[in-house]
Amino acid sequence: LIVLFAEIIILFIRACYDAGQKSFGENYIQELEEKSLQLSNLCPEIQWHYIGRIQSNKIKKLVKVNNLYCVETLDSEEHAQFFNKEMDHLGKVLNVMIQVNTSKEEQKNGLSSAQAMELASFVRNKCSFLKLCGFMTIGSYETSLSNGFNNEFDELFKLREAFCRKENVSESDLELSMGMSHDFETAIKQGSTVVRVGSSIFGARN
Repeated sequence: LIVLFAEIIILFIRACYDAGQKSFGENYIQELEEKSLQLSNLCPEIQWHYIGRIQSNKIKKLVKVNNLYCVETLDSEEHAQFFNKEMDHLGKVLNVMIQVNTSKEEQKNGLSSAQAMELASFVRNKCSFLKLCGFMTIGSYETSLSNGFNNEFDELFKLREAFCRKENVSESDLELSMGMSHDFETAIKQGSTVVRVGSSIFGARN
């Protein structure tokens, strides 16, 4: 479970942390920087997941965020190379997920399944300072409201299967980050290992 707080105040994050929640997500680099600084002493074991759009000119700032655990929205070799170079300079390894646009919506970031396979192989075999830890998708709103089988989640599940066969990797080594407040139960049933929940815990964003 990753708790997404958006504009939620530090007090709520601290309460979740004290209750045992360690993973939190953020869409915006500036907010992530600010909150990570405020919480670094209060929540020393917090794990930040970045789930926003990646901009080349912001990567240096992003990798220096305190307790950055994973970037879930990697979607290009260019950005992978930027991240790998910066992590080399820092002498650390960064967890990354490949973002897949399973809904095929033009306004959403992410790759096709075929492109994601190629990028995942590139990260795994060419980026020594990046650790491929899974695939991520943001499904379409319409599909997420249905209570039945979700084809977009199924696509991500099958992508992991295909990649693991190709690269001889155990499926248990790669996470599937899919499912949000309105569809996380369906996502879990269809194999999600990471769900991103915000409004179900904190209420709708103002």
